[in-house]
Amino acid sequence: MTAAASRFQRYLLPGLAFKSAVIGGGYATGRELAEFFLPSGPWGGLAAMVLSMLIWSVICILTFLLARAIRANDYRTFFRHLLGRGWWTFEVAYLALIVVVLAVFGAAAGELAATMFGWPRIVGTLLLVAIITGVVQAGTNAVERMFKLMSAFMYLVYAIAACLILYRFGGGAMAQLSNTHELGKDWVLNGVTYAGYNMFAAVSILLVVRHLLCRRDAVIAGALAGPLAILPAIVFYVCMIAFLPDIADAPLPSDLMLGQLGLPWFQWLFRLMIMVALVETGVTLMASVDGRISVNWTERTGAAPKRGIRVAIIVAILLMAVFMADGIGLVALIAKGYRLLAYAILATYVVPLLAYSAWQIWSRRGQAFEVIATQPPQAKTRN
Repeated sequence: MTAAASRFQRYLLPGLAFKSAVIGGGYATGRELAEFFLPSGPWGGLAAMVLSMLIWSVICILTFLLARAIRANDYRTFFRHLLGRGWWTFEVAYLALIVVVLAVFGAAAGELAATMFGWPRIVGTLLLVAIITGVVQAGTNAVERMFKLMSAFMYLVYAIAACLILYRFGGGAMAQLSNTHELGKDWVLNGVTYAGYNMFAAVSILLVVRHLLCRRDAVIAGALAGPLAILPAIVFYVCMIAFLPDIADAPLPSDLMLGQLGLPWFQWLFRLMIMVALVETGVTLMASVDGRISVNWTERTGAAPKRGIRVAIIVAILLMAVFMADGIGLVALIAKGYRLLAYAILATYVVPLLAYSAWQIWSRRGQAFEVIATQPPQAKTRN
C-alpha cells in the first residue's frame, strides 16, 4: 500500500482502471452492446446492464478486499491463494480470453485505420501493438496516468456523442421505450454473461490495489467500479435503440449512428476515442501479464527479467492475438468466443471468490479480509 495515496487513487482510480479494461473494442464500438443487450429489447437491455453493474460492483469489492488482505498486486499471487494448486485453471481461461479480446482489438484497429486514414489494415494493427507495448514498458506510473487522462477524454466524447444523437434522434429512442412495456427474453442470462466475461477486468488491475489503505477503501472503490464502467454503455445504449432494427447487425454500430449526424469531424473524433479505448484495454491486460511474468521470473532466477525479454513476450502475445482477427472476424469473435469464455471465468474466478468470501464472513466475522499472509502455503511450489 502507499501511505501517501490520494482520495482519487484510493476511490476513483480502481474504477477507472476497471472501466479501461472493460470498454475495449466491442463496448466502445457498440458491438458488444448490440450482441448482449439489444436482443432483450429496450427495457430488457437496460435491466441487463443494471444487473451487470451490480455484479461488477460486488465482485470488485470482494476482489479488492482479498487482494489487499493478501497483498496481491498480480493475478498469479491472487489465484494461488484463492484456488491453491488449481490456480492455473484461471490462467488458462484468462490467457485464452486475452487472446480473443486482443484479436477483437486487432480487427477494430485495422478497420479504423483503413476508415480514418486509408491505411492498409495491417498498419493499424501493428500501430496498436507498438503503442500498447510502449505504454506497458513505461512502467506502473505511466499506466496510471493513462487511466486518468484517457478516461477524461473518453467520458467527454461519450457525453458529446449522446447529446448530439439524442438531440437529433431522441424521439426515436423515446418511441422505442414507450412502445415497449416489458422486459425482453433472457435479460437475466445476458446480464450475467456480459458481467461474467468482463469480470477478468477486476484481477487485471490489481496493480492499483496497493493504494488502498483499509477495508473501507476497498469497499468504496469496488462499489464505484460498476457505475464508472457501465455509465458510458447505458448512455450509448439509449442512443442505439433509436436506430433499431438496422443497428443490431452492424459490425460498428457507432459508425452507423454517427454517420446519420452528418458531422464528419465528430465521427473522426469518435473513431479516435475508440482507438484510445483499444489502447486503454490492451495496456490494462498486458500490464497484468507483464506483472505476472516479472513475479514468476524473479522467483525462478532471483532477478527481475530484462527489458528485452519482457518486450519480446508482450509483442509475441499481441501479434498472435491480433492476427486471429483476419481469419475469424469481429462479430464472430464477440458472439461466440466471449460467451464461451464467460462461463470459464465464472467457474474459475467468480464462483470460488463468492464461496471464499462467504466462508471468510461466516468464520472470521469482524476479522474477515484482514491482512493475513502474503503467500499461501502452496506458493513454495514454482510454476
